[in-house]
Amino acid sequence: MAFARGGLAQTASSSASGAVRVGLSVDASALGHIIRPDYTGLSYEQAQMANPNYFSGTNTQLAGFLRTLGRQGVLRIGGNTSEYTFWNRHAKPTAADEHLAAGPDKGHHAAAREVITPEAVNNLSEFLDKTGWKLIYGLNLGKGTPENAADEAAYVMQAIGADRLLAFQLGNEPDLFYRNGIRPASYDFAAYAGDWQRFFTAIRKRVPNAPFAGPDTAYNTKWLVPFADKFKHDVKFISSHYYAEGPPTDPSMTIERLMKPNPRLLGETAGLKQVEADTGLPFRLTETNSCYQGGKQGVSDTFAAALWAGDLMYQQAAAGSTGINFHGGGYGWYTPVAGTPEDGFIARPEYYGMLLFAQAGAGQLLGAKLTDNSAAPLLTAYALRGTDGRTRIALFNKNLDADVEVAISGVASPSGTVLRLEAPRPDDTTDVTFGGAPVGASGSWFPLVQEYVPGHSGQFLLHMRKASGALLEFA
Repeated sequence: MAFARGGLAQTASSSASGAVRVGLSVDASALGHIIRPDYTGLSYEQAQMANPNYFSGTNTQLAGFLRTLGRQGVLRIGGNTSEYTFWNRHAKPTAADEHLAAGPDKGHHAAAREVITPEAVNNLSEFLDKTGWKLIYGLNLGKGTPENAADEAAYVMQAIGADRLLAFQLGNEPDLFYRNGIRPASYDFAAYAGDWQRFFTAIRKRVPNAPFAGPDTAYNTKWLVPFADKFKHDVKFISSHYYAEGPPTDPSMTIERLMKPNPRLLGETAGLKQVEADTGLPFRLTETNSCYQGGKQGVSDTFAAALWAGDLMYQQAAAGSTGINFHGGGYGWYTPVAGTPEDGFIARPEYYGMLLFAQAGAGQLLGAKLTDNSAAPLLTAYALRGTDGRTRIALFNKNLDADVEVAISGVASPSGTVLRLEAPRPDDTTDVTFGGAPVGASGSWFPLVQEYVPGHSGQFLLHMRKASGALLEFA
């Protein structure tokens, strides 16, 4: 897609005293993975389904925030409360349910029991109509029964439709069932596979065309290969979760740490890539965010999280992931969109990183190599040929103490434009802008400042402040 046109054009700054000079070479012949239009996703707690007014066609504000992130996308419903939320075909919502805003479950204790009603599922269908997004829907394997899951799946399939239901998932983070009291300490993959097979068989008996994904693990990558081997003919893709930090009570969980590469992510991504190579099954991060147990104030709700989120989206795309779902809801510290239908919704800083990705759009990744970046090791860069044929470059300067001057080569264009992702400080919880503009009500956004980047002898120079992002577009 071409950038939305802003109201003020400027010439981008290309030099600054003290900035670290870094080279970026784009190789249009080095074709990488394809970013699909439905790559972007959000994730919410299953308990939110107890409130039929939340995911509803009447909740036009929230629907607007989703549409701004993409005309296509994936809404995932699951989380820790999956195992404490029960389908009842004959139930009606209570007055209390109709005001529930379920933030991310912190996992400290068993969640409150909630009920999903037919009204909630019908309203969810209308909400998906408003957004154009597809659905990943969790079923209660931990404390539910195969028979009830089959009845729920049948109703969901009928209401949502096979064209919009991307997959059912059976259980949330089953590799932690032994730890949170849902299963005995001896619970392992073999036991989970037995549970999964029983639920799968019951559901397929009621809904022969029901799609599935899994295992939706929290951290145990050793479950991925055996799951894929055993159920490769029964699932559409492999799913797992990733949190960069945690717990929030640990003082070492900081913005500085969030900006750095995470060895665990590298290991998990390698495991997912191996599964894809061995089985041909694609993979998706169906739940992710900055800090588990609901996030950390002063880290998860800051501008730094926007840089982290945007960078993570491209990291995973470059590794071959078919998509990513950022967990949130209610007023959780890391939620991309905060609020309720009664009080309205606002974009938290993390949303802006997702917005940058959305403006770059779908397409095919190209080779992008940074050089001379030892003094600015936390600068990342990704090049993309969009479906419209335009070349785009996403840059994330996660260095908290180093401005950079990026010398870009390998782009066959006389000039480009840039939209900047900025805030006064990395720990800012407000005053975040993209293209000089904040995100408004119902997710409305239009850039106010779009800078011109002239080429000189086949090279483009772009200055970036410390802790900032940028999206360049070349005709």
